Amino acid sequence: MQRRSFVLSASALAFASFGARAADAYPNKPVRVISPYAAGGGPDVQLRQAGPSLGVALGQSIIVENKVGAGGVLAAQYVAQQPADGYTLLLGSNTHIIQKAMQPDLHFDPVTDFAPVSNLASSPTVLVVSADSPYKKLDDLIADAKSRPGSMNYGSGGIGTSAHLAGATLVSLAGIKATHIPLKGSVEIAASLIRGDTQFAFPVAGTGIPQVKGGKLRALAVTSRHRLKELPDVPTLYELLHNDLAIQESWFGIWAPARTPLDVQLTLNAAIRRVASAPALKTTYEAVGNEATPSESPQAFADFVRSETRKWTDIVKLAGAIGT
Repeated sequence: MQRRSFVLSASALAFASFGARAADAYPNKPVRVISPYAAGGGPDVQLRQAGPSLGVALGQSIIVENKVGAGGVLAAQYVAQQPADGYTLLLGSNTHIIQKAMQPDLHFDPVTDFAPVSNLASSPTVLVVSADSPYKKLDDLIADAKSRPGSMNYGSGGIGTSAHLAGATLVSLAGIKATHIPLKGSVEIAASLIRGDTQFAFPVAGTGIPQVKGGKLRALAVTSRHRLKELPDVPTLYELLHNDLAIQESWFGIWAPARTPLDVQLTLNAAIRRVASAPALKTTYEAVGNEATPSESPQAFADFVRSETRKWTDIVKLAGAIGT
């Protein structure tokens, strides 16, 4: 009788333990992803394009919330303070690394305050001039800039943006003088070039490629590691300048608060890899010069973030943007 009682008790305990594990299985409620970008901005759009499929892969709804401000820092600080349970995530990017490199005293650290889960996509910038510009290739622009030192301007959506840093990198590596003109936003870049207020710029591919194909702008180079499918005849800036710092690809992925359990990270990583590898999403991204770039593992993404931190810190120093 005592043996029978023990067996029944053990079975009951096992069942209760299984039930508790099932109840705690991740995820068992909707997952929030905090976007540092305004609704309709490039990375925000791409996150929302992936969101429904990611929700299907996880078996829960994905809720995208926009928390814009301070170059992405506001959103990062908010997520870093949330419970490390995988239910509040950040659309993290090289923007956060850049902001930290520019402002070392910021009260967040993109390396230690987060657990990088997986990259999602990357996008280069495109060196463009107006369609009626006399510059047909980069050598033309550099030669004219050297013949008239300080006569050229390049525009961007603001200090510390990818367009600013790419322009400053070109100026430094090519040994030319040009003035940075921070505009009200990246949407002003094309108009500035057409008016002649600026002579060259580096909009992100998602913005630049449609304007090149629409005949408003001419592309001279791209900052991706390889040539873009959408602009196969346009060389990379690395091909022309032969310097690793000329390779500048903006990227964004999913970050969780530090100390998020590894099993939660692995679940999220597997779901992102499944979604980002789907042909439909890859085609959607590639149409505007982006590339789906899911990470093989959370550790692989963490290694990538550390490597990018070193690189973008060097680029910020090259651009002279520290403390701005």
